[in-house]
Amino acid sequence: MALLCGGMPWSKVIVPPIFHHSHTPRTFFFQRRRFSVSALSEQPPPVRVRFAPSPTGNLHVGGARTALFNYLFARSKGGKFVLRIEDTDLERSSRESEEAMLKDLSWLGLDWDEGPGVGGDYGPYRQSERNSLYKQYAENLHQSGHVYRCFCSNEELEKMKEVAKLKQLPPVYTGKWASATNEEVEEELEKGTPYTYRFRVPKGSLKINDQIRGEVSWNLDTLGDFVIMRSNGQPVYNFCVTVDDATMAISHVIRAEEHLPNTLRQALIYKALGFPMPYFAHVSLILAPDRSKLSKRHGATSVGQFREMGYLPEAMVNYLALLGWGDGTENEFFTLDQLVEKFTIERVNKSGAIFDSTKLRWMNGQHLRARPSEELTKLIAEYWKTSGLLTVSDGPFIDEAVHLLKDGIDLINDADKALANLLSYPVHSTLQSDEAESVLLDNLSEFAASLLAAYDSGDLVAALEEGHTGWQKWVKGFGKSLKRKGKSLFMPLRLLLTGKLHGPDMGASVALLYRAGTSNVVTPESGFVTLDERFKMLRQIDWEALSKDQPVKETAAPV
Repeated sequence: MALLCGGMPWSKVIVPPIFHHSHTPRTFFFQRRRFSVSALSEQPPPVRVRFAPSPTGNLHVGGARTALFNYLFARSKGGKFVLRIEDTDLERSSRESEEAMLKDLSWLGLDWDEGPGVGGDYGPYRQSERNSLYKQYAENLHQSGHVYRCFCSNEELEKMKEVAKLKQLPPVYTGKWASATNEEVEEELEKGTPYTYRFRVPKGSLKINDQIRGEVSWNLDTLGDFVIMRSNGQPVYNFCVTVDDATMAISHVIRAEEHLPNTLRQALIYKALGFPMPYFAHVSLILAPDRSKLSKRHGATSVGQFREMGYLPEAMVNYLALLGWGDGTENEFFTLDQLVEKFTIERVNKSGAIFDSTKLRWMNGQHLRARPSEELTKLIAEYWKTSGLLTVSDGPFIDEAVHLLKDGIDLINDADKALANLLSYPVHSTLQSDEAESVLLDNLSEFAASLLAAYDSGDLVAALEEGHTGWQKWVKGFGKSLKRKGKSLFMPLRLLLTGKLHGPDMGASVALLYRAGTSNVVTPESGFVTLDERFKMLRQIDWEALSKDQPVKETAAPV
């Protein structure tokens, strides 16, 4: 709702609540000689919201969140979600960018009820195809006296700005042509002087009740008469948006807070055309960790980039919803259907939301592991085969590997690193690390000799053939023979068998390494070191020299 208040006489009009869910009458203030109210229906129509991107680049995560909030609001209210393309910037807009945005929205699962590719009763849905409509309403405003022709040249306008700056006044239009006579206008028209259409701004102030930010007001004296149609016949953004939202019966305008200043001009145009005012809700910006506006310098910012990085659509939707909204509980895991059920505009926060890529990655892992086991296995297996690590995409090795490594995979693109790390054997760099020093000094050479003997005797291989039970039995007996248990047994055992000090379950890891060496599922490009090759490397280590002199101190090989 908006209120116009000022120094000239205004009439107070009570109108039915056409866009509100409550049945409380709405109050408007109109200037008697300039504004009129169209007849309104007693029955409020369904909720209609819109997402209106400009196809001048990729879909930013901020735009995606705006689209999501509109989608959730529409679905939660049983309304319509409209997609409109604002392509009036002909130089920067492209059909390729538009197609990429539609692809990103579809990937996120935000299907629109009306718009490009779908159609609808309020089309066309590209601004570039609605020029005749804008000209019609601009002419209506001209005929009613709400706009006038302005013949000022660019040089004159620049001079006005300079004078205003010297006087420390707002750079507003002085109104040179606002009171021109018909004779003066006709004279310029006969000369063929280019002109714009300027909106005649009334005196006073304007207030709106923003659904997120509360009451917002502006002093109209600082605005000045503004252009709605350029001299080349092209409409200005604020005029297009108002005509589009009104003629498409948009009930709620949910958009980024950077559009809040535009609301002033749009509200005036609504009034002048006699259109009912929609609800406005301006969502806070998405900020970088340093609290500046999120931009390319902070890393990936577009939906397409995150898709290529291996993020899941359900994780992106979940995370974007939490940037400025919550259901009032500590729950952070939501499916799209659950968000529709829980979402309310009243719980959208007006404070800026920090984009935390670490949390997004964690959330993606949660959604990845929440997928059905068979689906997750297939997804990871296909990635392993495509990346050239494995020769197959199903079978016992795949099942065991996914089960073992899934907790360390937050992005599907991480799957190859997890498997390659398991198959690798960086024993030399680990032995030279600071972290391995205590293990090395705990008679690691004698431990290695005993492990080599167990391998040579066939006991270890036989145990691995039996699977998990055989491994547990062997480890227990091996530890007893060395009078070791706990950390003094498992740390050196892990280091010598896997080449690392940390990792997933050691028994499952060693069993998987043994299976990899006997099943021919691993490609040569994977960097796999078989158990036999690992024990050959252990035989060649000069333990005495390693204990006396460690020339290189490195960080232990990571998981």
